[in-house]
Amino acid sequence: MEYLESRLMFGMVPGLESTRALCDALGNPEKKFRSIHVVGTNGKGSTSYYLAGVLQAHGLKTGLYVSPHLVSLRERIRIDDVPIPTEDLDRLLLKVKAAADFVSAGRVAAGASPVEPTFFEVLTLVAFLYYAEQKIDVAVLEAGMGGRLDSTAVAGGEIAVVTSIGLEHTEVLGPTESAILREKMGVLGVPGEGRGDTREVARGKTFIVGGISGALLEEAREYTAALGCKCVVPEIRGDIVLPNLGRHYVENASLSLAAAAQFIDAAQFISDSAQFIKATPALNGAHPAGAINAAQMINGAQFISDSAQAINGAQFTYSDALALKTLATRSWAGRMQLLAGPDGKTRVILDGAHNSHAVRRLVETLRTYYPGKKFHCLFGALKDKDVGEMLKLMAPHVACWHITKTPYPRFRELADLRGEMQALGLPVASEGELSREFLDEVRAASDADKQNEAPLLITGSLYMIGASIQLLRNEFTELAFFRGLEPTTNEHR
Repeated sequence: MEYLESRLMFGMVPGLESTRALCDALGNPEKKFRSIHVVGTNGKGSTSYYLAGVLQAHGLKTGLYVSPHLVSLRERIRIDDVPIPTEDLDRLLLKVKAAADFVSAGRVAAGASPVEPTFFEVLTLVAFLYYAEQKIDVAVLEAGMGGRLDSTAVAGGEIAVVTSIGLEHTEVLGPTESAILREKMGVLGVPGEGRGDTREVARGKTFIVGGISGALLEEAREYTAALGCKCVVPEIRGDIVLPNLGRHYVENASLSLAAAAQFIDAAQFISDSAQFIKATPALNGAHPAGAINAAQMINGAQFISDSAQAINGAQFTYSDALALKTLATRSWAGRMQLLAGPDGKTRVILDGAHNSHAVRRLVETLRTYYPGKKFHCLFGALKDKDVGEMLKLMAPHVACWHITKTPYPRFRELADLRGEMQALGLPVASEGELSREFLDEVRAASDADKQNEAPLLITGSLYMIGASIQLLRNEFTELAFFRGLEPTTNEHR
């Protein structure tokens, strides 16, 4: 864990050189399972979570890689929704460190700079190793930033889901939504060593696209056509029921259903656990030497023939009814998540909206599900966020503001936040560092306000949501997943 924490100093470094070099040194674990990429400005996490649940429900051993975590690093790397065990996380971190030391020694001897993987790159490599060791059928990989230069891209999946596009990390991804769209869609066209150009790598793959404007959608279609890819634009389903409130979650779930159907119906799986065999892609349509008899080419990978499949396992087909039943039980933590008391009444709403785009979605949801209601709001945010815009959007729906901060250095100080609110004419009812005592005081104030009978709303930062979950997880059954998870380092949002 010390090694991982030492990686925080390198921040976010776009590029695949370190990830590729370390994957090679580790035996290319990313090529030992199939992958689905999820990219976008907002909605990546919920889309990935819903998609992984649907694939798992169909009998596929499913890896889920998401970020950031709310409480523990172990949340980021899951198989069938079970976090990676602590001993495996520690063991694989040391394996990545050993590979980095080995590669660095060779580079230094050759007069080059050592390899310095970032925090996110190290965790991505741990996920690849764990999924390869556990022989999963498919991994759902949420990109950390962008797509083309995100470390998850080296997995070379055949499907990418694009959830939404907004202005973010413009210094890296580009100054316009159009540039950001292309950067994110580049996740499927990343050439590897000896794999040719972008068009060759991307040909025949599929994009599932939603949550973008008509003009961007037209660009997406042109981009996929130029690469020889398929572009699927699913309709927003009207029959989806989710524990998470909000039309945007229905939109994300609609994308997940389309991706699951595309993946399951396009592939054939073998063995009792639905395990498939992935080999080196054939070049120019020819099977490499030693290929299995009657092998089929599906999206560039080789699979056992139907005759072998009949012996070793069942063929899988997508079931919409099963998928809908699964989604009805999938609550993505900390995102419009309702926490109910023993009487079934919602006491707290957790939502990790941490930028103006996400706050607009939050406000839209409050209008829809709580028309005319005003909330006591516990709010905190990081220094680099446009807090003024976030506050202005939320103000019509807030009866009382309670502001807080966590010990994390990037968190906005209370005096600074109070000043922002005073400039907007927003009074602060209470303030304090986030603790169980302060949270209980805020909850008591919310419960005692009979004029505004509504749940307490906690929002502004995913890191603050994680800290709140630590304080509330033993009280609310909706947070049972987090019980027993030890808090660990995060890059924070």
